[in-house]
Amino acid sequence: MASELKSLSIYSETGIAKQTANTDYKIGIAVSEWNQEITANLAEAAIDTLKKYGFNNKDILLKSVPGSFELAQAAQYMIKYGRVDAVICLGCVIQGETKHFDYVCSGITQGIMSVNLDTGVPVAFGILTTNNQQQALDRAGGKHGNKGVEATVAALKMIQIKNDLIKSAKI
Repeated sequence: MASELKSLSIYSETGIAKQTANTDYKIGIAVSEWNQEITANLAEAAIDTLKKYGFNNKDILLKSVPGSFELAQAAQYMIKYGRVDAVICLGCVIQGETKHFDYVCSGITQGIMSVNLDTGVPVAFGILTTNNQQQALDRAGGKHGNKGVEATVAALKMIQIKNDLIKSAKI
């Protein structure tokens, strides 16, 4: 959880495969076009983090969707048709004057969780749900780090956990 005392970009590398470049992993990134000044920063950080762990452009499937509500369906498409090992969903929903914010955030959360559970493929939640633009900027490369990094690390760790459990089940 983000706070003023912790940057989202600081994480433990425990559980992240050191030689992901030697694997055939393919990672999907679904990024919302809504609030693009924020989501572009999230996507750039996600790509940079993947490259830090040895991924090349050919290993990354990047797709834009109209808004954050469409991220779960994009993740589902990437898993089914893009044959990815994980999907990183990146978006930003900023509180407005109506309840629309609550419905959209709830739908996004439930949708992404459903894709996770229904497919067994890790889908990382990199969605900013903030009260204002400044809070979003603070979490997209500002004083609270970058949620794109955090979501990418979560996806990589979940791939490793899944693979470790599959290996141990074969013993």
